[in-house]
Amino acid sequence: MKAKWRFIDSNNRSPYYNMALDEALLEWHSKGEIPPTIRFYGWNPPTLSIGYFQNAEKEINFDKVKELGLGFVRRPTGGRGVLHDEELTYSVIVSEEYPNMPKTVTEAYRVISEGLLEGFRSLGLEAYFAIPRSEEEKNSLKNPRSSVCFDAPSWYELVVEGRKIAGSAQTRQKGVILQHGSILLEIDEDKLFSVFNYPNDRVKERMQRAFRSKAVAINAIAGRKISIEEAKKAFYKGFASALDIDLEPYTLSEEEEAYVEELARTKYGSDEWNFKR
Repeated sequence: MKAKWRFIDSNNRSPYYNMALDEALLEWHSKGEIPPTIRFYGWNPPTLSIGYFQNAEKEINFDKVKELGLGFVRRPTGGRGVLHDEELTYSVIVSEEYPNMPKTVTEAYRVISEGLLEGFRSLGLEAYFAIPRSEEEKNSLKNPRSSVCFDAPSWYELVVEGRKIAGSAQTRQKGVILQHGSILLEIDEDKLFSVFNYPNDRVKERMQRAFRSKAVAINAIAGRKISIEEAKKAFYKGFASALDIDLEPYTLSEEEEAYVEELARTKYGSDEWNFKR
């Protein structure tokens, strides 16, 4: 018998709601109230999210964020800035004690990301895992030069033709793993690079040029237009196959919705959270 996991498709929600629901799912799973869960979601409005440890006021051009009508939120996970626009965002919530789940962060990351690998392959893309090999590559992971998430692949992130095609981050709290990430369908480089601060235009241009050689969106490489619905089907099947699970669609109860909305308002929508560093 395959293990049964929950599947939630939230569609497009506010940045605060998105982070609140990921936290709520982690909380409920830690208490044994829900099974492991996979969630797909999008963003309304398109949103700049930053990693838990980033310095918002130092790294982000908030005048540009406002001008572009973007949302802004700090994630509970690490990593760097991501512009969530034309993408499929996923999250996986599972206990650290789940059968055959590796204890180390990088190996658990690999196991969970097998679902992404399967999804990309079912879309006809020859994806593979990035594995930093040289000391220089390993050291660059510890000291990223850029505030932009897709600037370089980390351990076991997904790469096609040498360029990063999905960015993910993980946190562990209360015995539960939360991994979430972005699967880019399209990418607007100019918009992305306009919302970060740089010492000068020359540095910005150099970084943007380097970024182009390191990151790519699905539709720039697939040779055809892949819709969000086709992507959802592919990655739904990918996770089910890679993790050897049955996914059961689930809709939150009114009580659960109310809890998430309150958490979104009081925590993720607050300046105290978003500007804490």
